[in-house]
Amino acid sequence: KGNRTLERNHNLIRLKEKARNLLLSEEGIAHRKRRCWDVEAVFGNIKQNMGFKRFMLRGMDKVTTEIGLIAMAHNLRKFSIA
Repeated sequence: KGNRTLERNHNLIRLKEKARNLLLSEEGIAHRKRRCWDVEAVFGNIKQNMGFKRFMLRGMDKVTTEIGLIAMAHNLRKFSIA
C-alpha cells in the first residue's frame, strides 16, 4: 500500500473545463433547454404514433440495427410530411 502513485491527466482536466465553460455559457444553457424537448418529442412520436413498445430482437448488434431502422422510418415520415 505504500508504493501507490497518483497521476493527473492534464489534457483531460483541460477538456473538462472547456466543456463546462461551454455548457454554462448563455448559448449552452439555451441549447440544453431546447434539447430535452426535441429528443422527448421524437421518442414520444416513435412510441405513440408508430406503436413501438419494445425491441423484437436480442443482442446489441441486432438492437442497434433495429433502432436504426426505426429512426430511418421516423425520418422518412417526417420528410414526407414536410
